[in-house]
Amino acid sequence: MIHRLRALLFALAALATLGVAAAQDCPRGTLAEGLCDVDGDLLADVPTDPAQWVNPDTLIFAYTPVEDPAVYRDVWAGFLEHMEAVTGKTVQFFAVDSNAAQLEAMRAGRLHVAGFNTGSVPFAVNTAGFRPFSMMAAADGSFGYEMEIIVPADSDIMSPEQLAGRAIAFTSPTSNSGFKAPSALLSSEFGLVADRDFSASFSGGHDASILGVANGDYEAASIANSVKRRMIEREVFDPADIRVIYTSQTFPTTAYGIVYDLDPELAAKVQEAFFSFPWEGSDLEAEFSQSGEAQFIPITYLEYWAVIRQIDEANGVVYE
Repeated sequence: MIHRLRALLFALAALATLGVAAAQDCPRGTLAEGLCDVDGDLLADVPTDPAQWVNPDTLIFAYTPVEDPAVYRDVWAGFLEHMEAVTGKTVQFFAVDSNAAQLEAMRAGRLHVAGFNTGSVPFAVNTAGFRPFSMMAAADGSFGYEMEIIVPADSDIMSPEQLAGRAIAFTSPTSNSGFKAPSALLSSEFGLVADRDFSASFSGGHDASILGVANGDYEAASIANSVKRRMIEREVFDPADIRVIYTSQTFPTTAYGIVYDLDPELAAKVQEAFFSFPWEGSDLEAEFSQSGEAQFIPITYLEYWAVIRQIDEANGVVYE
């Protein structure tokens, strides 16, 4: 009996040692359980076992739900045809109506290629295994947008300090310019904290916030000025109906990438589709030239999203 007990204890100790070794072989930092980051680039590693690779007959693509999904189905149609030609796969546009829905779709394996908005990228990376590799930029390689706090043109609010005691519309909790950046900046620069110094609500999107301010439904809102520029170009609202009282530093824009377990050969073809896409005369050019964008450029999450991770840290954000 004593010998059997010793053998059992030895076996349990061995299993514990294996568990520690496995954990050491699979460092993950802030990544969700089951994801590994051996190379330290903060992204989920591609599985080493080919049996774990995903190679679907139909690739599902989703663009960030910043504005009306129906509009962007048409905008992206030509690009998705190009991706079909490069990859040899059918590519389907998946219209998502919220950041949460887009994240859940990738976590559940229903989304393979996506453009996540700036603030959602760290959540997608850490909880869904998103591997961003590209971003839109101007012809000269410059990129980015600014967060603006806007008020109705006839408002008596002239500066962020005067937001005390007022109501501010944000877009969604995972949005950088729509919530995370303004929350951090209002607190650090002006000592204003939500639910203590002002009331907060969520509109669901930048377009809804902008229209809400233009129509006088919101006292103030934080928005991405790239969205505002595109809406002005399409004459969705009259810019004379709003006024900007704060403009932030420049942030990276929507990140495009793939789910971590996509077959590496297919993943390489997806990347090729982005970087070989002919912009001139395309619907993407017609839409995104309104915010100065003219090409896809390569990026790394480690470098380009450093400022966003700092904002998240300042806000005490936990990726889950």
